[in-house]
Amino acid sequence: MISTTRLKIRPFAARDAADLHAYLADPATYRFEPGDPVTLAEAEEMAHERTGGTEFWAVELMAEGRMIGHLYFAQVEPTELRTWTLGYIMNPAFQRRGYATEAAVALLRWAFAARPIHRVVAMCNPDNPASWRLLERVGFRREGLLRRNVFFRRGADGAEAWTDTLVYAMLADEAVERLGVEPAAVA
Repeated sequence: MISTTRLKIRPFAARDAADLHAYLADPATYRFEPGDPVTLAEAEEMAHERTGGTEFWAVELMAEGRMIGHLYFAQVEPTELRTWTLGYIMNPAFQRRGYATEAAVALLRWAFAARPIHRVVAMCNPDNPASWRLLERVGFRREGLLRRNVFFRRGADGAEAWTDTLVYAMLADEAVERLGVEPAAVA
């Protein structure tokens, strides 16, 4: 578990299902994300599946003892490149309060100190300034724009609705300066 002044970043628990449902049932959550709103039963299954994994992290607001979002942090293949990817979704009711930034910084500090990470990447839609500004606040550097590389939806006519993707990254030596953490040594 990782703690900040206001948050716990911890493994998922089955008890997180209702809080997960609170934001994954909201169609607004999927404006820039793949998927569709979920039912409570689907959220229960997702919470249960995530309890056994290491890629999804619950973001809990300590003052309320409830999960307000989650982080995704997973190693990218091939593992010898020591590259990880970061993602995040926050409950819209708790956005614009700095929680996502606080959670991402805490997870990254912990990860760079605990693992021999060379690079962390994150991607977002250029039409989502809240997301790319968060990445820039955390210390990521914009590396490029992938043009019409992905689609999550189809239009009324069935045509793919292609979107662009911004690519961000942070290297281990940048983590020293931007996050104030000494990266773990390579074994």
